Amino acid sequence: MGCDGSLSAVKGTIKPILDRVLVSDMHFGDTTTSGGIVVLGDDGKDRGIHPRWAKVFAKGPENKDPYEVGDWILIEHGRWTRGFRYETDDGEITLRMAETKSIMLWSNEQPVNTISIL
Repeated sequence: MGCDGSLSAVKGTIKPILDRVLVSDMHFGDTTTSGGIVVLGDDGKDRGIHPRWAKVFAKGPENKDPYEVGDWILIEHGRWTRGFRYETDDGEITLRMAETKSIMLWSNEQPVNTISIL
């Protein structure tokens, strides 16, 4: 653990156990619309309570769901762990463990982050 309380990046090979799934590329920050409008991040606010897309990084050996590593899954709000840093050959990424039974949809293409005002 670092002096500021942060954890060092995990190195080496990691594999989820059982039917668990590790994900990356979850978006929590600001978004810019195609028209150039910046929409501030809403995580932790009432309007920030919504499902989020994530990219499948790894699946446990007992996970028989149809999505594969590299696919995108939509996860019910809050059904993921806090992130931890993982060191890859290309740099560091943030990984989270997603709750398998809370995966709602999957796509083999990266979804467009759209904002709907109802």
